[in-house]
Amino acid sequence: MLLKFYRWLTVITGPIIDLYLIHRRRKGKEDPKRFSERLGHASFPRPAGALVWVHASSVGEAMSVLPLIRAILEEYKELSVLLTTGTVTSSSLLEGKLPPRAFHQFVPIDKLVTVRRFLDHWKPDIGMFVESELWPNLIVETAHRGCTLLLINARMSKDAFETWRRARGIAEKMLRSFALTLAQSDDDKKRLETLGATNVRSLGNLKFDAPALPADPKETGRMVSQIGERPLWLAASTHEGEERIAAEIHNALKKEIDGLLTILVPRHPERGVGIAELCRSEFQLKTALRSKQDPILETTDIYIANTIGELGLFYRLSGIAFLGGSLVQHGGQNPLEAARLECAILAGPYTTNFARIYDALIQGEAAIRVRSKEELIDMLRTLLKTPAKQHTLAANALEIVESKSGVQNAYLEEIAPYLKTLAGRSGAGNNAKSA
Repeated sequence: MLLKFYRWLTVITGPIIDLYLIHRRRKGKEDPKRFSERLGHASFPRPAGALVWVHASSVGEAMSVLPLIRAILEEYKELSVLLTTGTVTSSSLLEGKLPPRAFHQFVPIDKLVTVRRFLDHWKPDIGMFVESELWPNLIVETAHRGCTLLLINARMSKDAFETWRRARGIAEKMLRSFALTLAQSDDDKKRLETLGATNVRSLGNLKFDAPALPADPKETGRMVSQIGERPLWLAASTHEGEERIAAEIHNALKKEIDGLLTILVPRHPERGVGIAELCRSEFQLKTALRSKQDPILETTDIYIANTIGELGLFYRLSGIAFLGGSLVQHGGQNPLEAARLECAILAGPYTTNFARIYDALIQGEAAIRVRSKEELIDMLRTLLKTPAKQHTLAANALEIVESKSGVQNAYLEEIAPYLKTLAGRSGAGNNAKSA
């Protein structure tokens, strides 16, 4: 009954959902040139033959599954891969990174009409949903058409579990649509099974196998020459409210750490100009904006890196990284990218999105949790004044990441039977059921 109500509700509120998307487009959160994709319209023809559809929510999920996509296409020459995401940032980062026979589209909003339009065109043979991307219309409608569904790198946090338990009927219908569920941990496996998932295995987190974020060596060298010997720390993937905290921290520490530079990378780059104004008007700090190609001068207090796809550069520049989304109730950001590039990692109390990863890093003395702005100030002071402690944290982080890698091969082994069947089937892609 709940699922029927949800489907009915998305039909009735369709115009409101469309207005919400238009509002997001005005805010720069939707690509105006490809906005029609969010309404289920395809940007190009479906390729001939068998099609594997991989859906990832945003940047982190897309980057974690990209090596798996490359491995699939290398092994199965008959297949093509459609990768969908829902954010402008993920689309920008994927440009030039997808291998031949793989292409990107924005995922349709979860209305029946848009989902059916999307499926009518693409007719996927296998659908792989990544982590916790559970959209009722998208999943149930795809399964109804005979597409084999797999849930990979599946994650179910405590908070999400409690939410879905209150909507058990919808959760069970969705999760039983998956022929195979590959979970990140035993805890995820138990929660997913409790909600109705079947054929569940716990394999580990694909993010441990993600390659180091790239950076242009020439640009890295140029930035190093601008920074010189200045002490610095990085506030990475910050959310609203955390930039104010970073500015307050800078003002507190620059009095005792000569030449301190703070590099601030907002999670949403379009907020960069507003952040610069905040720092200047309320804290009298001198800022530089990367989007305007401002150089880092000796007098620059805060360098705001409001561009897309350059986080790897700034992890390489700074040995200390505070991970955003953790001092505000967002759930945290992926610390493995910083760990792989040998940063000493700091995070606030709100890291439920990556709880097990943070637990492993903290227990392994590879990351430090702070509970407040004051604790973050104290820990930054310690690390900036004690390089040996900074280096120990960074080395431990890299060691933990490397010790837990190798997960991808286990995933490939589990999904191989489905891919082999598809690759060997003639006329794949033309056998989807009608809506």
